[in-house]
Amino acid sequence: QLQASGGGLVQAGGSLRLSCVVSEVTLSYYAMLWFRQAPGKEREGVSCITGSGGNTDYADSVKGRFTISRDNAKNTVYLEMNSLKPEDAAVYYCAADFLSDKCNDLGSYIDNSLEWGQGTQVTVSS
Repeated sequence: QLQASGGGLVQAGGSLRLSCVVSEVTLSYYAMLWFRQAPGKEREGVSCITGSGGNTDYADSVKGRFTISRDNAKNTVYLEMNSLKPEDAAVYYCAADFLSDKCNDLGSYIDNSLEWGQGTQVTVSS
């Protein structure tokens, strides 16, 4: 149901835009999130956007550089990533909270409470 794309190799300071297409649901009912997992590290919450798109939240490490947005008519969520750093390199996952249209604390989500996409690799060269 969730298909993420847009990852790739970029130089430090560059930009990428990730997309996540969600099928078979009315997306506006649900909060959408992006997580990432780097090798040897735990998965971390990157950003969340409420069902209406009216509120967003970001991890401190990406504030001011990443922007989450959504187009409910296209059933798509985006993560615009600017000023990328080598430490941003990870597999990025989109996730849907089919239980709520609100965002919770990014560190509070339990894996099995969300519906997950397959991940897209982001590599940042220094």
